[in-house]
Amino acid sequence: MLVVLAKLTVRPEKKSELLEYAKALIAATRLEEECISYELLEDPYDASNLLFVERWTDKNALDKHQQMPHIYLWRQQSLPLLAEKTVVRLYHSEEIELS
Repeated sequence: MLVVLAKLTVRPEKKSELLEYAKALIAATRLEEECISYELLEDPYDASNLLFVERWTDKNALDKHQQMPHIYLWRQQSLPLLAEKTVVRLYHSEEIELS
């Protein structure tokens, strides 16, 4: 499983607009067959910082996601609303059982 963390810093006056676009992105992405989960979290200490937390079955699933029309639309919509470049980190993960 892959975990993607994508940190966005939104211009404060554009946050509500970005969140509306994000709702559509999240809804469309969650319909992708190989998407395990896709969430957007807000930093409790700095409301301008948002974090996408994504879980994908594998790298191919993530690559397919990057080619989806809703991702292209999201990039066009969100780029002018951001204060900084998005920082994306990719992690390889496996589930473990704790006893």
